[in-house]
Amino acid sequence: QVQLAESGGRVAQAGDSLRLSCTVFGRTFTGYSMAWFRQAPGKAREFVAVISWSAGSTAYADSVKDRFSISTDKAKFAVYLQMDSLKPEDTGLYFCAAGFLRPSNDARAESRMYNYWGQGTQVTVSS
Repeated sequence: QVQLAESGGRVAQAGDSLRLSCTVFGRTFTGYSMAWFRQAPGKAREFVAVISWSAGSTAYADSVKDRFSISTDKAKFAVYLQMDSLKPEDTGLYFCAAGFLRPSNDARAESRMYNYWGQGTQVTVSS
């Protein structure tokens, strides 16, 4: 059974840094891309970043570009989201997801492209 388990979310101050982790259980994701999405209360789930598990190519939402960085550690079956210069608008439930697509795919920001999802980890940024 495939599972994605997120961790690292907490309450932070504006300007702080956080690193979220997603550990993969049950299979390898060669050929897949791993992504982070987030959902703020009362809002739709939105794409944050994606990385090719094999090639390491990445793509980011404009709102986080230059502040967030996605990476993988294949030896640990993990995906990370390094978040710097946090803003209150970064508050939300952050989900890890896996889908059979490349980061260059025009549909990379669409949640329907991802087959596997974690339960989420909460990030709250206060001003």
